[in-house]
This record gives sequence, C-alpha cells and structure tokens, in this order.
Amino acid sequence: MKLNSAPRKSFRREGEDKRREDLIAATLECVAERGLAGATVREIALRADVTAGLIRYYFPTKDELIGAAYRAVMNRMTVQASDALKNAENDPRARLAAFVKANLGQPIMDPYNLSLWAGFITLVHADPAMAMAHRDGYLAFRDELEALIREALLAAEKPALPNHTRRHAIAVNAIIDGLWLEGCLAGDIFADGELADTGITAIEAVLGISLKAEGGAT
Repeated sequence: MKLNSAPRKSFRREGEDKRREDLIAATLECVAERGLAGATVREIALRADVTAGLIRYYFPTKDELIGAAYRAVMNRMTVQASDALKNAENDPRARLAAFVKANLGQPIMDPYNLSLWAGFITLVHADPAMAMAHRDGYLAFRDELEALIREALLAAEKPALPNHTRRHAIAVNAIIDGLWLEGCLAGDIFADGELADTGITAIEAVLGISLKAEGGAT
C-alpha cells in the first residue's frame, strides 16, 4: 500500500517555519538588548540553541536575517493594532478610535518595541533591503489607516476623496508615531490612556469629525 507523503511534507514545512520564527525571535532579543552591533550570528545561535551553520541554512547572510526580523516586528505591531478592531463597536468612527488606542497602548507602545525600532532604523538609509522593508511596513500600516479614515468620514457624511484620505492618513500616522515615541520613552509621566485620548482629540481636529460611535462614547 502506497502511503500519502503529503502529511510528512506538511510536518516538515511547519517545522521549518517554526525554526525560522525561533531564529527571528532570538535576533529580536539580541537587537533589543545589545543593538545591531551585539546581534552577532554567534550570539543569536547561543540564544536559539543552534549552530551558526543552521542559521546560515535558513538565512544565507546575516543581512537577510536582520531584514526578516525587522519585517517581523513591524508586521507584529500592525497585526496587534488590527486585532483591536475585532472587539470594536460596529461603527466606522469607533473602529478608527479603537485602532488609534491600540497603537497608543500596551503591548505596542512599549520600551521593548522602541529598542527594536531604534536598533533597526539606523540601517534604513544604508541598506536598500532594509529601506524596502521599512517602506513596505509603512505603506501597509498607512493603507489600513486610510481605509479606516475613509469609512469614518463616510459615516460622518463627510467627503472621502482619495487625495483627501491619503493626506489625512499621512497626518494621522504622524500623530500616532509622535505620541508612540513619547509614550515609549517616558510613559510614566502620562496618566493611563492620556496619550491615546490626546491622539484621538488631535485626529478628530484633523478630520473634522467626532470619533464617537453614533449615540455612543469614543
């Protein structure tokens, strides 16, 4: 009787994916604690409890591993913000407010994420691959933000032409980035939820609408 080989291939793929994730996780730990200079292949191998040769099997160059780690952390924060929409009220304005609050609260607004960002950002202008990773991450986040803004404007019966929503998304992204940086650097000087509330107020002023759901609270 001939056995079906598909399960073995699937198991192997799952194992390889898990190994890659483990190597990326070890890389992120190194970058957060030691910076890029301290994230050597040897140190990453020690943390992941593997050989340097195995790292090279999955990532032929260190640059490829660093690029994958940067994409992973940017994707993780975008996914965490998107997950907040699952429990948001069924109103586009409330959904935009929930997205903003998620980005300006734990676990996204965290010194650990700032350490990672600071470690990677130095390569964005020096390495074309890192520049592309940064561009892709930025545009993915901004595109999702623009879609939320468009729906919120339409719900408030305001114009939502593409040239307007694009500029709004750029401005709102800048507000979120600035407050995120402040919260990561000195979160202890702000009251709980203060930066999120400040962000929502500023964004309401930019968009010219309230982000409260119809008949509800922000």
